Amino acid sequence: MERIETIEQLRGLVPAPSDAAFAKIGDGLCEQGLEFVGRSPFLAMATIGTWGIEISQKGDSPGFVEVVDRRTLLIPERMGNQFALGIGNILADPRVGLVLMRPGTDEMLRISGRASLWRDEAACARHAAGGKPAVLLIRVDIDRAAFHCVRSARRAGLWRPETWDAPQRVSFGRIYAEALARPEVEALFDRMTEESNARLY
Repeated sequence: MERIETIEQLRGLVPAPSDAAFAKIGDGLCEQGLEFVGRSPFLAMATIGTWGIEISQKGDSPGFVEVVDRRTLLIPERMGNQFALGIGNILADPRVGLVLMRPGTDEMLRISGRASLWRDEAACARHAAGGKPAVLLIRVDIDRAAFHCVRSARRAGLWRPETWDAPQRVSFGRIYAEALARPEVEALFDRMTEESNARLY
């Protein structure tokens, strides 16, 4: 197996795109991008920082991401497992990557930008779900936005039920029981928490 270590090796396998290919990449959202965000119920957010690389999932009713303008988004943060991995990373390094999805639609919207965390009572109330306001808001200032081509979603059969295997239920009770049976787990988590807090504060 040959390891690829240089851009020259990489471009020998993946040719450089044409100038026209870059036309689909914008410094903000186009009209179709704005509409897509308004109908998307789910996104994945990649961050890098004190917790290393993390990918956090965010989902709610379609349009839960607020479009402030073509270069600014607000994403509500809800109470979850309280690890704060992704939002903790943002405090250390604002760079984020987003992938927004719409069920039944093979296109996906990719966004790269810089995030910051905000608390505003009225805005958090506006983003309430289940009668509970958002804990805070993630503001994303967009540097780059583009629609991803449909090939990967179609190859995966993402929206074709006939290609799906049987659902598998994940037992979190089993995961917790197995983890807590290992004495090193608590020590590891304590060390990770201390290191993370030291970097943040």
